[in-house]
Amino acid sequence: MPPVSVEAWAKVNLYLHVTGKRPDGYHLLDSLVVFAGIGDTLRVEAADDLSLSVDGPTAALLDGMGGNIVLDAAQALARAAQIPALARIHLTKRLPVAAGIGGGSADAAATLLALSRLWGVTLPPAQLHALALALGADVPVCLRRRPTRMGGIGDTLAEVPPLPAAWLVLVNPRIGLSTPAVFKARQGCFSAPQPLESSPADAEQLAAMLAHRGNDLTDAAISLVPDIAEVLQMLQTTPECLLARMSGSGATCFGLFAGQAQADAAAAAITAVHGQWWCKSAPLLSAS
Repeated sequence: MPPVSVEAWAKVNLYLHVTGKRPDGYHLLDSLVVFAGIGDTLRVEAADDLSLSVDGPTAALLDGMGGNIVLDAAQALARAAQIPALARIHLTKRLPVAAGIGGGSADAAATLLALSRLWGVTLPPAQLHALALALGADVPVCLRRRPTRMGGIGDTLAEVPPLPAAWLVLVNPRIGLSTPAVFKARQGCFSAPQPLESSPADAEQLAAMLAHRGNDLTDAAISLVPDIAEVLQMLQTTPECLLARMSGSGATCFGLFAGQAQADAAAAAITAVHGQWWCKSAPLLSAS
């Protein structure tokens, strides 16, 4: 079997509402998740043992992070398929770590997809979904790799109306942020679910629809990393930015733009002022 490569696209929460809390402490969410055309790359090939190597511009950020979700995903898939976990895995890391854009979850999902092809494994959809959820709340949606409404604790996934072409500028102040810490810092009431019920005609209409929704974790994240407020302000004041918002539990924020030229210009302008920030422009992906 030749080597298999899968892109682990960045996950972006266009809105994120916290709708409740289960007795076991897990929060319930309602979120519109999309993927940006930038991410990590997962490459797997046949081997006599299981190994992982990592390179890329943000690879050093994984140092000291403890166990690796990529290896966890490989071992979980092998157990489920009742086969030996034999593969040489190489991860090219481009996304920041603990950044609210699902870097680790996307890597785990890409591992499941790549190794399923390499090993010739086809698990029943329900079993693969459960396996992914056991790895992390965002792994199931990252397996879908297309715009999705995410509910529950990440276990309820549904189709959404078609989304228009658009571009995103992703900005992270290069500060990691713990998701449990953000949820712990969150205060206030729960929000009602607000799924998109119709398809926006263009990026401007998408921004108008999203303006009536928000990210309920923003204030909590800013209380822990005040730089997020500066990132949002920078995006909001960038010419032709249709909407600026934090993704997930932060600290990455995104600006929504109608086209590539506007997004590229915005990313260049932000980088010129804040060269120390991680800043990338990428298309909103409408399918896998």
